[in-house]
Amino acid sequence: MKQAYRRWVCGLVAAVAALLALCAAVVYIVDPCLYYRMPEHWEPVFFSERYQAAGLAKNVEADTVLVGTSMAANYRASQIEEAFGTSAVRITIPDGYLSEFDKVMDVLFRSQTPQRVVFGLDVNILTRDESGVTSAMPDYLYNENPFDDAQYLLNKDTLYYSGFVLMSNKSWGGGETLDEGFTWDGDIWWNHMTALDNYDRPDIQPTQPVEPYVENAKANLQVVTNWISQHPDTEFDIFFPPYSILFWDKTQRLGEMDAVFAAMSTACETLLAYDNVQLYAPLLDGELVLNLDNYCDYVHHSNEVCQRVLDKMTSGEDRLTAENWQETLANWQAFVVDYNYDQYWDPAFWQAWNATHVSAPKPWET
Repeated sequence: MKQAYRRWVCGLVAAVAALLALCAAVVYIVDPCLYYRMPEHWEPVFFSERYQAAGLAKNVEADTVLVGTSMAANYRASQIEEAFGTSAVRITIPDGYLSEFDKVMDVLFRSQTPQRVVFGLDVNILTRDESGVTSAMPDYLYNENPFDDAQYLLNKDTLYYSGFVLMSNKSWGGGETLDEGFTWDGDIWWNHMTALDNYDRPDIQPTQPVEPYVENAKANLQVVTNWISQHPDTEFDIFFPPYSILFWDKTQRLGEMDAVFAAMSTACETLLAYDNVQLYAPLLDGELVLNLDNYCDYVHHSNEVCQRVLDKMTSGEDRLTAENWQETLANWQAFVVDYNYDQYWDPAFWQAWNATHVSAPKPWET
């Protein structure tokens, strides 16, 4: 009886071990998170930026790497390649915190040394603290410990996605290309009506204190300057993504205008102290931000704007320097403080807009 029981237990253990080994083998071969390699015999399926960013950073060799939040998701690698004349990849963490981008950069620079990192420094992530960060970034995909890879190999979710990748390529029309992976602009109607419908205009609030915003900015900038100082051979092209003019309406109504500009001033003063940094401010470009037909909400813009940002960046437009940043920020602050935001809720304004569809004058430059 004991012998039979022992054989049954051994058989059960062997069967479980075989199933686990099979699971690990399938995940290793398919590698849905691109953790070990980019696939050669099928196209990847992009399902989670936080799970797949490590693999993109490690396994896609590129001289130019564009990194950012959802504001950067609709930049195509092909556009970046054409703009800078190099190989390129785009890595995004939607609503990412600086600590999450730090993990991506750690993997990137452990694996390669790109010529250029283009980083979209959203004002929202610049000015907030880390209290809202979650455990959504799987540490076992970003650290250097090979032993906790078992959490990836023996994982029901990665096994499911392994099957999904294979079925997508075999039966459902294929996977996705790096150019289109994680882009989401295809079915969006970029129009002022969409932008306004998706904007919840806040009630007017008292003026907020400046100090917390500046302190948060300093803490976040410390992460960025660590990348810059530790990798002096890489050029960092950092830009403030072009939120629409509705962002400035929201900032004004929440009483955050002085605080936001103080944080941006801190960023300019900090980043421009480094020789391997170029800083750009499409956020302050009226050609882009005043045209609500470029947007689907108060911040997210179309791929056409992505192309314009790249064109302006490579031509040196919207660049902030040690000589001009103070005047540029002061001019824009004066403009957005006195701007007539209420006109966007006046039907007569849109009748005139639709009749002419021309860019507004540029008083922020005067």
